[in-house]
Amino acid sequence: MFAVFVLGYGFIVFEHINHINKAAIALLIGSLTWAIYALGAENILSLGYSTSWQNFTSSSEGLSSVREFITHHELYHHLAEISSILFFLMGAMTIVDLVDKYQGFRIITSKINSSSAVKLLWIISALTFFMSAVLDNLTTTIVIITVLRKLLTQKDNRWIFASMVVVSANAGGAWSPIGDVTTIMLWIGGQVTAAHIITSVFLPSLVNAVVATALFSLLIKGQTIRPVLPEDETREFTTYKERVFMLVVGTLALISVPIFKTITHLPPFLGMLLGLSVLWIMTDRYLKNRSAEDKRTLTVTAVIKTIDIPTVLFFLGILSAVAALQSAGHLDLMAHFMDDKLKNVYAINMIIGVVSAIVDNVPLVAASMGMYQTAAAESVGYVSNFIQDGNFWSFLAYCAGTGGSILIIGSAAGVAAMGLEKIDFMWYLKKVSLIALLGYLAGALTYYLQTLLFV
Repeated sequence: MFAVFVLGYGFIVFEHINHINKAAIALLIGSLTWAIYALGAENILSLGYSTSWQNFTSSSEGLSSVREFITHHELYHHLAEISSILFFLMGAMTIVDLVDKYQGFRIITSKINSSSAVKLLWIISALTFFMSAVLDNLTTTIVIITVLRKLLTQKDNRWIFASMVVVSANAGGAWSPIGDVTTIMLWIGGQVTAAHIITSVFLPSLVNAVVATALFSLLIKGQTIRPVLPEDETREFTTYKERVFMLVVGTLALISVPIFKTITHLPPFLGMLLGLSVLWIMTDRYLKNRSAEDKRTLTVTAVIKTIDIPTVLFFLGILSAVAALQSAGHLDLMAHFMDDKLKNVYAINMIIGVVSAIVDNVPLVAASMGMYQTAAAESVGYVSNFIQDGNFWSFLAYCAGTGGSILIIGSAAGVAAMGLEKIDFMWYLKKVSLIALLGYLAGALTYYLQTLLFV
């Protein structure tokens, strides 16, 4: 199982070389790990490393079988957790794409009119940082880079700006419960609460973005030269009132999700689907008397057809594979090894953050959630770091969310920027990796000092 996971992940990391979509490989390793687990379950579980199996047999009074454990207990248990993440993402992606279809983001981008390269860099950095907290880092990166194409002509400048966007988007998404997939996973899983993740990770994330942007500003100078845009890119097919309306309502739908969870204690994906349903009803009623062309492009039905389903399937496959490793006991072994060798939540998370620059942070966080169970509220000493809102989970949100910026392939935002701007891997490694690393370390130090001052 572990060999299949590592080999498959190698194909995912080098997608740009083998030209096989990472979603296809993720689905393959997700299916194969469960198949191997089912076929060799008796031998695997007899080793005694699976805490899930131990808990199941102790509570089932000897009436359970290995097959029942895997097919009826573990598989559906993990599928419920994975599905809640996927439905959340699909709802969020649809809402954001709908706002974009109505040109709602133009309300923000039209206010950017600075010609100073350094000043523009700081404006874009701040905009990206806060937008990614409300939307998500992937969508924010795509939106802002699209804007940059209308503001900058020189390729080198655009690459620097795009790289800064990756760092700021990842930093901005880390402190928000809806800003990054990994933070969403921790929030949905109950490891952190919305209020705590904002108050504990905001300052380290801000320091990360500020330090990185300050260093980026040393690489550019002078004035920006704006390109001449073709007529079809400047055409406005929605009114100003429509754009404001969709931007406000879409943003409220996203922001209301943490409030919905706090009030009802229901999973966040239901809040996201509630917001989507309200937008769906409003837009359908609004477009009833509009042209057939508007109905083909501006309805939720049309937008759903354009959301990035391969990305959703990638998460399904990789989270399924990690779930199989968790159920079989691989992650328990890894947790014990790291505890024995390090016994320090800060060191463990720093390593996870650096590794996330090489491999995707989604499986790393999923693995961490499987390796370390949430401790009881009355826990003391080292174990108290693993209670809900404990230092381990909060610092994990920061490290996993921002560590991927160190390499361009380390985050979804980086991969998107690489594809949109055709950024060279080695260029990013030489020009940006050190800046991203220094920002990452500065934020980590801020988090550590923050815990010393307020604990």
